Amino acid sequence: MTFRLLMIGCGNMAGAMLAGWLASGLDPRRFTVLDPALETAPEGVALFHSPEEMPGNHDAVLLGFKPQQLGALAPGFQSLAGEGVAVHYLLAGLTLAQVRAAFPKARAIVRVMPNLAARLGKSPVLLAQSGLAESERDDMQTFYDTLGTAVWLEDEGRFDLLTALAGSGPGFVYRFIDALAVAAERLGAEREQAVALATAMVDGAASLAATSDVSPGALADRVASPGGMTREGLNILDEDEALIELLTETLDATARRGAELSAGNG
Repeated sequence: MTFRLLMIGCGNMAGAMLAGWLASGLDPRRFTVLDPALETAPEGVALFHSPEEMPGNHDAVLLGFKPQQLGALAPGFQSLAGEGVAVHYLLAGLTLAQVRAAFPKARAIVRVMPNLAARLGKSPVLLAQSGLAESERDDMQTFYDTLGTAVWLEDEGRFDLLTALAGSGPGFVYRFIDALAVAAERLGAEREQAVALATAMVDGAASLAATSDVSPGALADRVASPGGMTREGLNILDEDEALIELLTETLDATARRGAELSAGNG
């Protein structure tokens, strides 16, 4: 698998992916970036600022701009996404059919959603596709597994919900860490110490959950001795499923925004 990837737009997410691929040992000469605002690219990665400069020696493109920009930008990129080229995209909320309509000559369309942990090789990567051969799917699995764990979704209708969980989820976790620190501060802890402890605690807890042979719910119960400190705190979170209800509302609102973005580009 040695296909060459042109990245159109290289902001926070695409930049994290590029960093992850390079950190995994992939040859930087396989990547080209087209971004009018980017001043420099990683060593060995070609950088261009306009489509007219492009040599056109790529097998796939990765769209990394905002989903609301698709209609305005797609016409200018038609020559870069024609026959023989697969279009991969990070445009939240947009369906395979919508991107196919914007790039009708593309050989295949691949919907991709990682999170910023791709930089560390620790991101889930959601994938859906139209037009790939089975062998190409295997190649894409290997390619995106270098960023963490790639998962193909056969039912694209679940993509917004699982994007809310795996793509937007880090934002919710960061807010939870911050909320723990703020709560400790309000109760008398020093701010910096509370942030450090909350961050280290979540890091360790997530690592243990990822390697444990029991569910996260069971781990929570193992931590909580009957009548002990942890159980008293869990009683607050568990009463009337307060935490579950809050997170259900959070994921629902996030997924519905994906549907709104799709409708706005219909």
